[in-house]
Amino acid sequence: MSAQVLAAYQVQSLNATPDHVKRRLANFSPSTWGDYFLSYASVETDIKAEQDVQELKEKVKGMIMAPMLKNPSKKLELIDEIQRFGVSRHFENEVEEVLQQIHKNSYGGDEENDFDLFTTALRFRLLRQHGYEVSCTDMFNKFKDEDGKFKETLVDDVVGLLSLYESTHLRMHGEDLLDEALTFTTTHLESVEAHRLSPLLAKQVTHALYQPFWKGCQRPEARRYLAIFEEEPHPANETLLTLAKLDFNLVQQVHQKELSEISRWDISAMDQLPEYMKVCYGAMLDVYTEFEEKLGKEGNLYRIHYAREAMKCHVRGYFDEAKWLHQKYTPTMDEYMAVALGTSYKMPLTTSFIGMRDIVTKESLDWVLSDPKIVNSLSILGRLMDDMKSHKFEQKREHVASVVECYMKEYGATEEETIIELGKQVNKAWKDINEGWINLTTIPMPLRLRILNFARTNELMYKHEDAFTHAGVVLKDLLVSLFVNPVPI
Repeated sequence: MSAQVLAAYQVQSLNATPDHVKRRLANFSPSTWGDYFLSYASVETDIKAEQDVQELKEKVKGMIMAPMLKNPSKKLELIDEIQRFGVSRHFENEVEEVLQQIHKNSYGGDEENDFDLFTTALRFRLLRQHGYEVSCTDMFNKFKDEDGKFKETLVDDVVGLLSLYESTHLRMHGEDLLDEALTFTTTHLESVEAHRLSPLLAKQVTHALYQPFWKGCQRPEARRYLAIFEEEPHPANETLLTLAKLDFNLVQQVHQKELSEISRWDISAMDQLPEYMKVCYGAMLDVYTEFEEKLGKEGNLYRIHYAREAMKCHVRGYFDEAKWLHQKYTPTMDEYMAVALGTSYKMPLTTSFIGMRDIVTKESLDWVLSDPKIVNSLSILGRLMDDMKSHKFEQKREHVASVVECYMKEYGATEEETIIELGKQVNKAWKDINEGWINLTTIPMPLRLRILNFARTNELMYKHEDAFTHAGVVLKDLLVSLFVNPVPI
């Protein structure tokens, strides 16, 4: 919702509320941006930069497709850098061809015994990231000692530990080895003394511990990765670095124009509703009207039904929560989570699907509304992480019980015990999502990627604090780096 709509809604809500009705108002941070992005409506695309990007893309394609010879390590590092710099969308076919070759010719072969920890873990992670089934035990058992523990000699290999750490975040259920690897690598990476590392490696370790690559949002991660390499006097791959900088700034210009359009959002009055609901409901209907017009032109008008059904489910959940609040009822965990599955990500996920052109079919929309495990796990992840970080702020005003209060009451647990248990459920949900990423081969990868990206967004918003509620404080610098300040060339 734009700043103007939100402000108008708040004013009308206050002015239209009868004196006998007590409104529960939260002390949310004021809007930071206002009409700021309107100034970008007339921004011209940098034609010279576009031409340079095309030339650099051809050079990078040549690097990717160059003969791999016997050791794929350098090719794996190049693919990893392409992903971390946020330009992988330009090289999907080339990268897929190389990884197919690596998976077919190397996985399970004798030559993999020659790979060090860094290369082994990087290969495992890249293959899983691209949907390949690879065994963690086959890959990593050689790094364990006779007692089944990771070899102590690995402790001094910080680069290898970091690579293994990153790979553990793609673990699935039953992969005890990766659970152990996560504990092992986290412990030793946290204890390594910064002065032992190069400045570049120290920054990479610090950020990975804060935000693992697999769970990070692509654009923020690319911006941070560029920031790290901006300080390197002699980057290893000048061509790729220059491409990434130019590409980031071109995409930023697209986002600026899109944000300028969002800032123009109009309001439709709904006379049949109470005053305080007119702005909200009218703006929502405007959105669905716009959907109908666009989908009608594309011959996909049937999709609007799915968006509306998802919205109805969302609103019904809010109504259930409102009844609990007025009845001063704290639901059981089962009751709460049943409602939470409808008020978390089902509506935004379904709505995002309807605009994904021909990749989306009626069958895929039926699937997403059928409560598949990966979608439910996304909703569980979203609700638990949100509630763990926001419940104290919410409970300062009259508010429905969060999952934290529900669990504490049902099981007689302390807040600390509750947070630990809910954290375990978050980890379980991530494993479910990782399994869906690998196993749901009948669902096109772009749709699975959309689910994964919603989970990543949730990590960004709620892993460390409630950045959604306090966006003006927590996210401001990040948003400036993404949408305002270009990358220095």
